[in-house]
Amino acid sequence: MKRWIAAVAVALAVVLATPGAGAADEQTKIELYGFAMLDMGYDFGQNNPDWFDVMRPTKLPAFEDEFGQDGRFYSGVRQSRLGVKTWFPTKDGEIYTIFEFELFGVGVDAGQTTFRLRQAYGQWKQLGAGQTWSPFMDPDVFPNSLEYWGPNGMVFFRNVQLRWMPMQGANELTLALERPGASGDSGVSNDFVTSQGIQGRFPAPDLSGHYRMNRKWGHIQFSGILRYIKWDDNVPDAFELSGDTIGWGAHVSTNIKVLKSDTVRASIVYGEGVQNYMNDATVDVGAQSNFGNAVTPIVGEAIPMLGIVLFYDHTWNEKMTSTIGYSMLDTDPTDLMLPEAFKTGQYALANVLFYPVKNLMFGPELQWGRRENNTDGFSVDDFRVQFSVKFNFGHSWGGQ
Repeated sequence: MKRWIAAVAVALAVVLATPGAGAADEQTKIELYGFAMLDMGYDFGQNNPDWFDVMRPTKLPAFEDEFGQDGRFYSGVRQSRLGVKTWFPTKDGEIYTIFEFELFGVGVDAGQTTFRLRQAYGQWKQLGAGQTWSPFMDPDVFPNSLEYWGPNGMVFFRNVQLRWMPMQGANELTLALERPGASGDSGVSNDFVTSQGIQGRFPAPDLSGHYRMNRKWGHIQFSGILRYIKWDDNVPDAFELSGDTIGWGAHVSTNIKVLKSDTVRASIVYGEGVQNYMNDATVDVGAQSNFGNAVTPIVGEAIPMLGIVLFYDHTWNEKMTSTIGYSMLDTDPTDLMLPEAFKTGQYALANVLFYPVKNLMFGPELQWGRRENNTDGFSVDDFRVQFSVKFNFGHSWGGQ
């Protein structure tokens, strides 16, 4: 509760303290915005209880009844959001900032309703710094859905970064140095050697970028990422398990406008060792056998993965919309990863949403997810029905 109060206080302090909140500087624009959102649903299957209100194939059971019996009702307000944006004019260009929170706990707060930082970012001319969408990502691929987590095969990551945007407007070019990070899976390697003393290390930032063409019919974006991952063996024994690998990814995404107000959202991404940039993937590096080498019998390899997204947003009229679509993420685990390790996930949904008055949305959504394991032959399907109600709010001060 203290973190909630502190976050709200910080957001309000930004609004009240920034020039332009009153009549002092009418050129500065400040926007306070957000929404309160209720989610209620029924899970016909089961998943990890820490992720009770989202459809994530990686969090579905890896074996029969891993999380108990099927069938659970869930509800929450964790999608609710609060944010502040400012546009501050200077003698040499405008400064833009965004400071945004939501209530969806992850990491050590997984499963909780607690304030979580989404964006803390500023931009001046060609320079941007802070936490925001990775240039490797295209946020416009995300469909108009109720389910919070979104398509599992989508590149989706808000990261700390320093970015340069030499081209803006109809054609965009963005390059960034991003905070590095990755995870590994030692699998069954401990049956042969101890891997408990291995520690990851990142000597350099991730390098990402995209080129985007904005047109009347929509846009197309070409994105890429390159990273360097190392790990150190800190156990003094007969083995030397230190190593490194290169992670990389190539991503093509688009929005295509059809009819008068419909949109096709699609993307395809392929890479190795960049799973932490994906919306729902597992580890970046896996243990691979190298038994011909007595000193280094185990090595680490970047895991290949393929992700696809295809959704269609349809507007029936000004008071009703629908979305339908499918996503998939397929990985190629290394030979020492466990038989029950995640290999392939699939995701789909369909909804009908209503907008009876301004700033109010509600409706039902049907969701499906599927998990397939590495080599043990186990797979599981999960179906959900979700109903959500969303109340938007916002107010602007200043500007011209």
